[in-house]
Formats: sequence, C-alpha cells, structure tokens
Amino acid sequence: MFFIAVMFASGVALLSCTTARKSAAPYGLYSRTPSKACLQMPERASGEIPRQLSQTGAFKNTAKLLPNSALIPYDLIVSFWSDGAAKTRWISIPDEKIKFAPAGEWVFPKGTVFVKHFELATDETHPEIKRRLETRLLVCDADGGVYGVTYKWLADNRGADLLDTNLTEAITIKTATGTRTQTWYYPSRQDCLACHTANAGYVLGVKTRQLNRDFVYPTGTTDNELRAWNHLGLFDTNLDEASLKVLPKLARADDETRTLEDRARSYLDANCANCHRPHGTVAYFDARYDTPLVQANLINGPVLIDERIDHPHIIAPNDIWRSILFMRANTIESFKMPPLARNAIDEPGMKLLRQWIESLPGPPVLPPPDISPRGGNFTGPVTVTLKSEPGASIRYTVDGTVPTTSDLLYEKPVPLTGPMILRAKAFQPGFTTSITVQEIFIIGE
Repeated sequence: MFFIAVMFASGVALLSCTTARKSAAPYGLYSRTPSKACLQMPERASGEIPRQLSQTGAFKNTAKLLPNSALIPYDLIVSFWSDGAAKTRWISIPDEKIKFAPAGEWVFPKGTVFVKHFELATDETHPEIKRRLETRLLVCDADGGVYGVTYKWLADNRGADLLDTNLTEAITIKTATGTRTQTWYYPSRQDCLACHTANAGYVLGVKTRQLNRDFVYPTGTTDNELRAWNHLGLFDTNLDEASLKVLPKLARADDETRTLEDRARSYLDANCANCHRPHGTVAYFDARYDTPLVQANLINGPVLIDERIDHPHIIAPNDIWRSILFMRANTIESFKMPPLARNAIDEPGMKLLRQWIESLPGPPVLPPPDISPRGGNFTGPVTVTLKSEPGASIRYTVDGTVPTTSDLLYEKPVPLTGPMILRAKAFQPGFTTSITVQEIFIIGE
C-alpha cells in the first residue's frame, strides 16, 4: 500500500489507496480502502454518540488531523460561506454505490459519513496562522435520513469534544492596528437538520455540479474529481469521457472565463438553494443553478416580506436597494440570510452579487440619501444634514410619512428640537427614485 497526496484549495490531504495500475495513472487513483459503515458512529442519532472526536473512527491521529485510511478527501467548486473559515472535507463510503445523478442530488448509501473540519485565521497580518474551531460529522443513518454532530476543538489541539447543544464564542482576531472580535456559532444537532432536509436531499454540497472540478497532483498531473471518483468505482453508473465533458459545472466567483450570471447563480446555488427551492422555505424563488433563470423567479420576482422598501423584488435589475435578496445577504441584522450560523458578511460574495445586479438592464437608480448624524438619543437639540448624489434633490418629512415631490425640499441642515421620525428620498429626472430612508431621533427624554 502507498499514499498519494492530493492538493486541494483548503490544503493537502492524504488518500490511502492500493497500488494503481499504470493505465490508471492519468486518473491518479485506481482503488480504495473499504470503509466501515458509519465508522464508529451509531446507525441512528438515538444511539450512543462518541464524546470525543478521536472515538468516531474518522481519524487515525486526531491531534495531527490524519484521517482514517478509508476517508476520501474532496473539495467543492463553490463553498458555502462560513464566516471566513477554511474548511477541509472527507467522505467515508461503505462498500456500496452512490446513486449518481447528472443534475440534482445524489443518493448516498446508508452508513456514509461526511467529515468537515473548520479553522479560522486569527491574525490578519499572518493569515496562515489558523485556530482549529470544530469538526462536524454528518451521518447517513439506517432510516434513510441523516444526523449531524459537532466536535469543538480543545485549545491545545489535542482533540475535540462533542457539543450537546449550540454554542456561541467570541474569538479575538489580531489586526494590523490592534484586535477585533469575531463571533463564531457552533451548531447543535437540531441546527444541522434545519439545513440538511429531505427536500434538499439531506447532503448539500456533494453533487455533480460541485465536484466537476479539476485539481493538480503534486506530480503535476491534472485530474477531474468526478473522473477520480468514477475510477474508484463509487458510482452506480460508469461515466465515460464524453459524459464528463458535458456535465454541469458551477463557476467560482473569480473565474472570469465564466459569465457574471454563471458566477452569481453558482454563489446562490451554494448558499441559498438548500432552502430556496420548490417545497422549501416560504418564498417565491428557486435558487438552484440548474433551474433556468426565466423560471427561477429571481429577476423582478415578488417578495414575501418587503422590509418596508417601496417596489421591492427578489432581484431588481440595476437596483441593489430594491433587491431584497442582496439586502438580506448583505447584513448581520436580525433579517439576515442565511439566518443560521452567520455572523459576518461575505464581502467578496456581496461584491459578486452587486456586480451581477448592476449589470442587469435597467434605468439608473439613485442611492438613498445619507442622514447625519444617525438617529438615537440626544440630550438637546440636534442639527441633521442630508446628502445625495450631485444633481439630485432631496425631499423629506418629519411626520413619519413617505416623502413625495410635494414635501419639504432639503436646502440646508434641519434643526430638530423634539422627538422626530425623519424620512428622506432622492429625486432626479431620468433616474429611478431612491428608496426611503429614515432615522428616529429621541431628543430631551
């Protein structure tokens, strides 16, 4: 037996395999070590779950993060946003076949175990310095469903302990000028099932359009992950080279050989489609990449909750302020999406979505006016300044109503002497009017 080192974006993992025939060399792998169903995990969530990660059977050396010889490393084209954490993934498959599907979800044998490890860079000046946070296991159970567990790493990295419930931790991140605090959320077992649903196929990332990716062995040989899995005999069907060339493939955000639409929809597929699909969460759009855009109800799609925005849509062409999808993805307020285990904004992801939305044909749109200072509690009178784009006029109200062209025209700072709801809106011929913004001022109370 020998080892082949497989280089993935998240690092180098070791895959144990038996001697490969020279004819299989272009594919890197020929066979695999058989895996025990469920490793050392119970067949069902009701069973006795190991208290330490070292007892799960996933690793032969837990402290060194060396996987069991039967675990197969893999990576995805587009990763779900996990607050900037680096992730390493493995899969343990019993001696059965994956039910392959060119589109949609695969069906995995009972006893399959997915292992996902999370690390977070804790020094922005040295991003290679990472802290081990957690390792999650998702088990395909004996009843055709799944259950998930989370193991939180000890500070000394000797091992990781099972969490019985969710946990929130404040993590100190060193910056060039000092420190900042990032909140990390460790999910509970019930949290796992909130996303890994029957409607989503239980397993979220491992599918054709995510694994149809090329990688390079340390020897310089290029391979395709689907091809490698096919030659390991993991599928219930044999994929020939002609099939591999036409299978769907997501697009990375930085892959400029693909269109903005492809890249943006790939991002939505990875981050939203587990819930936003037919029979999923209560919403009107389908975020799956393989749903044609004209059928996805994304562009100008109606919204369920308008967030008090006038004329909102799921995505409003060339208008990020009326695009509720962008608004909820670009915040960490209570109405954020996804709502679970996200405490940081994916800035590169939001840049991609914004570029796509602004590339869609539509009239120019005025941004909302800036109100300074922001609302809040003040002990005495306060003077408020409004600012908008050059050439735009600002109309405002102080009675809580939505401004129109008949309301007060902003010409100079507005003095406020008592409690007030100030609302403002920008207008300019040839432009779509801005959305209404407001600030609440509590003065002298």
